Amino acid sequence: MGAGHGDPGSPGDGGHPDDVIRTRGLTKRYRGGQLAVDALDLTVPRGSVFGFLGPNGSGKTTTIRMLMGLIEPTSGSAWVLGQPIPRAARTVLPHVGALIEGPALYGHLSGRDNLHRYDAADPTADPRTRRARTGAALERVGLTAAAGKKARAYSLGMKQRLGLAAALLQPRRLLVLDEPTNGLDPQGMREIRALVRELASDGSTVFLSSHLLDEIEQVCTHAAVMARGRLLVQGAVADLAARARGRLVVTTPDTSDAARVLKERGVGDVVVAQEGLRVTGDPPDGDPAELTAALVAAGVRVRAFGVERASLEDAFVALTGEGFDVAG
Repeated sequence: MGAGHGDPGSPGDGGHPDDVIRTRGLTKRYRGGQLAVDALDLTVPRGSVFGFLGPNGSGKTTTIRMLMGLIEPTSGSAWVLGQPIPRAARTVLPHVGALIEGPALYGHLSGRDNLHRYDAADPTADPRTRRARTGAALERVGLTAAAGKKARAYSLGMKQRLGLAAALLQPRRLLVLDEPTNGLDPQGMREIRALVRELASDGSTVFLSSHLLDEIEQVCTHAAVMARGRLLVQGAVADLAARARGRLVVTTPDTSDAARVLKERGVGDVVVAQEGLRVTGDPPDGDPAELTAALVAAGVRVRAFGVERASLEDAFVALTGEGFDVAG
């Protein structure tokens, strides 16, 4: 990291020193009155893989652009690495790697030469180690074999990887990744998730925006859920999932009788699934053993009985009443 940029580690007015990102009342209203981000209070703990979750249009990218000093907030405050943004952006940003709204690439240059350009534009980068660092970044994102190809010939997924490589050219205390698996096939998604875990284990805090619940649940330690510009909830992923009740699952060939008994015993939202072999519903508050006994007493053949752990999807639906894109 470059000298002469000060130490962005002191908390200043930015709250607890272990908060890598902190916002208070952060608001962005565009001309014409559109409220993109509404009084956001966000806290991202140091060392976390923090999932910033919400449907497209929920205010995620606008928030990230404010955090990176690319646009000014209408009101409210933001601190990154303990320093106020946008005022201290020049001090802070050399310690931050970012991939926002896809990378800006020179199509006529190779992937490797694009990274050389990015690195040359960084005043804190040592040109003597540029070639070695570029090679290491390309290898880390799986682009070594394509490093000599012109960027215009890259697929969308390859461009995303190259943008990630640019964010990894130097050690970063914070990585901000806006939809990093956009355009990737399932194998590419798995590789990027593994890379994110690896970066976190190396000591970086990773702030990962996504509209994919599955992605957040697989890779993140903490998360915040946005909808229509407002923060709905934030916290540890396990705690967020625990807010939703689990799902009762009964496997039986006697689905109609099972559904009737479950409803009589207060099980809500009974749904017959998997070709008539499973009945799922919200679990009752009583003893599951009593429920099993009631099913058997009614002549229902119970092949399996249990409660599935609630997922982040269950928590999101409970919070918003909406479905969500869970593909991943």
